[in-house]
Amino acid sequence: MQISVAGKQIDLSDALKHRVTAHLDHLADKYFGRALDAQVTFSRARSFFTCDINLHAAPGLTLRGEGEANDAHGAFDDAAEHMARRLRRYRGRVNDHLRALPRRKSPEVGRNYILRPADTGPVQNGAAAEETGPHATIVAERVAEIATLSVSEAVMRLDLAACTLLMFRNSTSDQINVIYRREDGNIGWLDPSPA
Repeated sequence: MQISVAGKQIDLSDALKHRVTAHLDHLADKYFGRALDAQVTFSRARSFFTCDINLHAAPGLTLRGEGEANDAHGAFDDAAEHMARRLRRYRGRVNDHLRALPRRKSPEVGRNYILRPADTGPVQNGAAAEETGPHATIVAERVAEIATLSVSEAVMRLDLAACTLLMFRNSTSDQINVIYRREDGNIGWLDPSPA
């Protein structure tokens, strides 16, 4: 497995890099047999360290863990335990998902854009100047996969990746669906299929 360990504006010791690599290899072997790659990023915020782990376990399956502590080793331990807790919760589903990957159809490809709101310009006579161009500027663009999943698999992926929104094709209705994490902690599900 390809593992990259980096620090944002901090230097990392070789011992920490070796420990991170060994621990993630062990975690990947325990749950997946073989993972694709992982990115581990350490940073320092005021008086504590933060660690962000992004593990690409299989095509379409990404796990994310975050941790913070007084030292970098503690921050990594916190982030790794965060990931391990999620994996223990979804172990059966993850294994079923990985076994089903070869016989599933390939995911659809879409585009993911990051937009920056347009500046309204200087205020003239109490009203904003008229905009002549688009209302937003594209800051970044990347390819996004739209996988065919059941709702429970989509919720599992949303939780494992620690993201707030996931678009997928519902395996039951063959419609594009969206699940999202609500502010109250519950999961919302948008299904355009007729009731």
